[in-house]
Amino acid sequence: MHETQERTEGCLESSSPPIMPATALLTDLYQLTMAYGYWKTGRDQREAVFHLFYRNNPFRSGFAIAAGLSDVVDYLRNLRFAPDDLAYLGSLTGQDGRGLFEAGFLDHLAGLRLTCDIDAVPEGTVVFPHEPLVRVRGPILEGQILETALLNQINFQTLIATKAARVCLAARGEPVLEFGLRRAQGVDGALTASRAAYIGGCSATSNVLAGKTYGIPVRGTHAHSWVMSFDTEREAFQAYAEAMPHNCVFLVDTYDTLQGVREAIGVGGWLRERGHALAGIRLDSGDLAWLSIEARKLLDEAGFSKTAIVASNDLDEHLIESLKGQGAAIGIWGVGTKLVTAYDHPALGGVYKLGGIRRPDGTWEPKMKLSEQAVKISTPGILQVCRFRSDTECVADGIYDEERGAPPEFTIVDPVDPTRRNRFAPATARETLLVPVFRRGECVYSSPALPTIRERVRSQLSLFPPGIKRLANPHRYPVGLELGLHERKTALIMQARGLS
Repeated sequence: MHETQERTEGCLESSSPPIMPATALLTDLYQLTMAYGYWKTGRDQREAVFHLFYRNNPFRSGFAIAAGLSDVVDYLRNLRFAPDDLAYLGSLTGQDGRGLFEAGFLDHLAGLRLTCDIDAVPEGTVVFPHEPLVRVRGPILEGQILETALLNQINFQTLIATKAARVCLAARGEPVLEFGLRRAQGVDGALTASRAAYIGGCSATSNVLAGKTYGIPVRGTHAHSWVMSFDTEREAFQAYAEAMPHNCVFLVDTYDTLQGVREAIGVGGWLRERGHALAGIRLDSGDLAWLSIEARKLLDEAGFSKTAIVASNDLDEHLIESLKGQGAAIGIWGVGTKLVTAYDHPALGGVYKLGGIRRPDGTWEPKMKLSEQAVKISTPGILQVCRFRSDTECVADGIYDEERGAPPEFTIVDPVDPTRRNRFAPATARETLLVPVFRRGECVYSSPALPTIRERVRSQLSLFPPGIKRLANPHRYPVGLELGLHERKTALIMQARGLS
């Protein structure tokens, strides 16, 4: 969704529609078979609450960056089963060859409009495992249908925004350019990856369509093929300088890298004489640390101390950190494949779980998924997250049941070790993370502009201790269940297992 937008009915309406608009059929079949079952048994209007969260930080990171909400809002605003959608569903058959869905159910879907209350963590927020990123409360049929699309849009963009934030932390404030279009998973994957990478801190993208769609700055120079199409490297650089004197970053490693630097310097003198600058050189192979140091010497000796050295070649946060440690003279980082594909952790693993169903008498019946693995036992209730702060930084997050409220004196219990607890006095500064997005199906949220979301990431990360942001073996930020919620969850587990 383009971030230059107009307000419509309390929401921001996209001025540039996505390449492949998400429809109501962006779902798994079992969501629709369950929806049919709810309708068939007369349970479709029972109020339920679902939570979208993830269980482990990606990339062995100490945090994640929430992203994708703007696209979720766009999807929900336009959630409709179109006539051709319904015709397709009507053509589906079960294993006996008969129609999978009754005509009455398809008629119900034709008139379906979102009526849920939806709360979510704003994009660009630093988040942690088990915290709800999205909460859906409303008729169970609606909540069920939303699961797959919400996971699809939140999982991927959160994953890429987190990777980008880690890469940018490794670059220590130097510009990071996202170069991943050619290796991205299709058109939609490429676009959303560019968007999420920009949110995470990247300065620009090579993806021109992403630039147009989202207003992201675009950057690019030339490839090896340009150099190879001329008889000499010098001739190639000279021709490029004549064509684009205001955009000269020369790729110098086609033949001999340091000789390529010398040729770039020669053309740089020609540019300078005409009032232009040699903006940079790019290294794309070899020993980047040594080559950048030697290239820097050549550039400085020739009077091109302001010419940047750009590096690419399968970079990620770990390689950038290593190059920094080796004293590499690189000032701009081009990161592609390992960013947009989340190369070392290709899926976030977000899940969507039922937290409760409202009884006919108006009270809530908590619902919880049990598992042999403690990490997979879901938390019942209508969940909210409270973030506690000292004068200078965030210190802990507590998950509590919104129906019961947040106690003034708040104790959080470590989900891994219940004997570890943190207590916070009533005077402790705190904020709730989930904010209203839809109320009774009407959007009440204005999606911030993309640069604003990007700035939120920078601001948010500055509020957390350095240990949380370490690339390797990060400190574990305290996140726990509010004491009362922990006790109720424990009692339910004991009851379900026949131990109480």
